[in-house]
Amino acid sequence: MNRKLRMGMVGGGKDAFIGAVHRIAANMDGLIELACGALSVTPETAIESGKMLFLPEDRIYTNYEDMIRAESKLPADKRMDFVTIVTPNFAHFAPAMMALDHGFHVVIEKPMTFTLDEAKQLQKKVNETGLQLCLTHTYSGYPMVKQARAMVQGNVLGKIRKVIVEYPQGWLSRLSEREGNTQAAWRTDPKKSGKAGAMGDIGTHAAHLTEYITGLKITQLCADLNIMVEGRHLDDDGNVLLKFDNGAAGVLIASQIAAGEENALKIRIYGELGGIEWAQQEPNTLLVKWLDQPMQVLRAGGNYTGVLSSFATHNCRTPGGHPEGYLEAFGNIYRNFALTLSAQIDGVQPTKEMLDFPRVDEGVRGMAFIDNVVKSGASKEKWTPFEV
Repeated sequence: MNRKLRMGMVGGGKDAFIGAVHRIAANMDGLIELACGALSVTPETAIESGKMLFLPEDRIYTNYEDMIRAESKLPADKRMDFVTIVTPNFAHFAPAMMALDHGFHVVIEKPMTFTLDEAKQLQKKVNETGLQLCLTHTYSGYPMVKQARAMVQGNVLGKIRKVIVEYPQGWLSRLSEREGNTQAAWRTDPKKSGKAGAMGDIGTHAAHLTEYITGLKITQLCADLNIMVEGRHLDDDGNVLLKFDNGAAGVLIASQIAAGEENALKIRIYGELGGIEWAQQEPNTLLVKWLDQPMQVLRAGGNYTGVLSSFATHNCRTPGGHPEGYLEAFGNIYRNFALTLSAQIDGVQPTKEMLDFPRVDEGVRGMAFIDNVVKSGASKEKWTPFEV
């Protein structure tokens, strides 16, 4: 490739949190440029947002349909290469499907769709077209998460027996959706968020991280979902027991009413020979705990000969001791997607490290997790089979 990839964005206009994060992440490695956008459902806001980002006036659109149709008619050396969709959950499927139908690759926020049926339709379309779909499960982009995955897959810990993953937040401890908090308003609205609240918003992150690192699949679950803040319409707290396809057991906790917590995602995985522990608020550290040896502390960017995997080092940007965090992890997902797409355009086989980003199949499992958790939470049966 002798040029940057051209990105179109749906949603993410001024005052939108996640849109700005996507733009920073996409821009981090100089591989991608924002070429066009339909940045808001409000035409005035869409135009103003486009101007604030210095987009050409003829590449500022007031709806995604016009953007996709117009861009598809531009010459190959001008039109966008892919679409990034950063809208609330209910507005993911239609622009993603239309983009794929018009030959554009897709980057999409999680959870991937509003329903499991929509997710399966997207999966079918991706498989039919051969186009790339990248799902931004941010936490899988951290170097030490990738190191943990490499160690588990290398059987360093032996057979995995136990997984404990927790994601406590405190930002919904009050009825913030009725206090003018727009982020809270759509996330707690079943018409915009879907059938799950905390489990859809952050429980899906915890479930994805578990399957990503261990390589195991959830086969059964037993869920306890709660609405702790009176007047709320979706779960804001939950606990899930898990069974995996190798016989391992797990516990998943997702709560947005853990007062005082920020984004305290943490995972512990235990095998026959030892365990690993990683915490999102101290992301450059991976603790390795051995059954019969002293604990090891591995650090991102550490000068360890032959210790860190190629997947970890490929996603480290700075020498050890220079903190890399959420934005860099997000940037790693965009970089790997961009390198894969560029290789595909050039007719070159991407490396296994480039191909390491979340895809449509993981999006389907995320929606299945939501369906099965909600089903189990409402059931009187102890265990619910994990159905996809």
